[in-house]
Parts: sequence; C-alpha cells; structure tokens
Amino acid sequence: MNTTGRPRSGSRAALRASIALIVFVAAGFGLFMADAQNRYLWVKALHVIAVISWMAGLLYMPRLFIYHLDQTVGSEASETFKVMERRLLTIIMTPAMVLSWIFGLWMAIEIFHFQGLWLHLKLLAVMGLTGTHVYMAHAVNRFGSDQRIGTSRSWRLFNEAPTVLMIVIVILVIVKPFG
Repeated sequence: MNTTGRPRSGSRAALRASIALIVFVAAGFGLFMADAQNRYLWVKALHVIAVISWMAGLLYMPRLFIYHLDQTVGSEASETFKVMERRLLTIIMTPAMVLSWIFGLWMAIEIFHFQGLWLHLKLLAVMGLTGTHVYMAHAVNRFGSDQRIGTSRSWRLFNEAPTVLMIVIVILVIVKPFG
C-alpha cells in the first residue's frame, strides 16, 4: 500500500498479469477437453499468442538495458529501470516462454510426431531464443545488483539475435524447406 491507502501500481500490474496468465492457462487446459478437430487450431492460436508476447519481451529488454546504462547507479531512474526489467522478465517474458514451449511441444508431439528436419531445426532455433532469454535473465539480476553488464553497442547488437532467430523460425514453420 502507498500513502493514500491504495495498492502500489506494481501490485496491481502483477495481479492483472496473474489473472491474464490464469485465464490463458485455463483456456489451454480446457482445449484438451475440446474435440480433436478444433484442438490443433486452438493450441496453435495460443502458441502464436505466447510467442508474440515472448518476442515482444525479447526485443524490448535490450532497449531497457541500453537506457539503464545511461543512468547513474542508485538514481531514481536506475531504480525504475530495475523494476521495469524485473517485471518484464517475471510477468511477461518467462510465462510467455513457458507457454510457448508447452503449446509448441504439444504440437510437435501430437501433430508432427517429431518428424521433419524443419521441426528439428525450428526446435534448435527455439533453444537459441531460450538461451537469449536466459542470458537476459542473468543480465536483469546483474543490473538489479547495480553491476553494469555490456555496453549500449553490445546490447544493440545482441538485440539482433532474437530477430534473426525469429526470421529463421517463421521460414521453417511456414515454408518447411526441409520437408
């Protein structure tokens, strides 16, 4: 609670995100009770929603690090960036990554039976995205303890990794160049 007796904005944001996540997961589990013909389309839709959310975080986090690097350690702005980075990671990115994996693996098992070189290459690229996520989580922890990690230039370059992996993944899924 703040001095006005109202919940802090972070508490409200976490509550809203938790409710959204619960609804999303409940919808996902409800799908397993749906008829088999429509289940794939619903799982695919939820997978795409989760991936878009995850990608948004993967593309935004390096920008936050760049802006954070410009702030003086201990300043109000630096403390604000710590909160923004932690919330982006824990409320959006990590749940979206987990849901992307859950729905993606369901499709890989149930629909594609782990068949096709395109699927194996896609999974390899998704592991690359997961690696970038883990590295950013490490950076959030470092920034959170006032350790500067990287430079503005290195984070601008690092920001290209999720973009390149996303392009590869989309081509593999849509074109399926390797059958």
